[in-house]
Amino acid sequence: MSDDFELDTKDLERRMDGAMTSLRTEFASLRTGRASASMLEPVMVDAYGAMTPINQVGTVNVPEPRMVTINVWDKGLVNKVEKAIRESGLGINPQMNGTIIMLPIPELNEERRKELTKVAAQYAENARVAIRNVRRDGMDQIKKAKADGMSEDDQKFWETEVQEMTNLHIKSVDDALEAKQAEIMQV
Repeated sequence: MSDDFELDTKDLERRMDGAMTSLRTEFASLRTGRASASMLEPVMVDAYGAMTPINQVGTVNVPEPRMVTINVWDKGLVNKVEKAIRESGLGINPQMNGTIIMLPIPELNEERRKELTKVAAQYAENARVAIRNVRRDGMDQIKKAKADGMSEDDQKFWETEVQEMTNLHIKSVDDALEAKQAEIMQV
């Protein structure tokens, strides 16, 4: 009956990659005590009547390990950028210098570092759950095809394909978590 079953592995891969991309974005927003332009990516500024990413209203630079600067292009937006940073929950106090906003990054204490590793672990677990949900969707498609007459050999082949893809992505999550936790704990 259903010898021509073809699992859309590209779609499953794309969805698993999406979970990894989301994890990297969440990891980038975690402050590690070291300055990084990516820590400002989630911050949006109310510019010209629309919520706009900071990097689209000014130049973000990292001139030294504990300092991020934003050179705002439009003088009228400087206060809005400062307000967006204060309300972002990053825990950074912006300092104004004309159209340049300086963000000194404070040193993290040991307790805060441990808290951040737990937050990173939670982000990683959410990514693993998302990947496993994609795997479950793939397995459900295979079971449906099996009910429609797919051979057991084909079923085993596709289940193995989906499981290998899942294992690869879970390992990527684990590796990313390990690297992020090492970065957070580094003094």
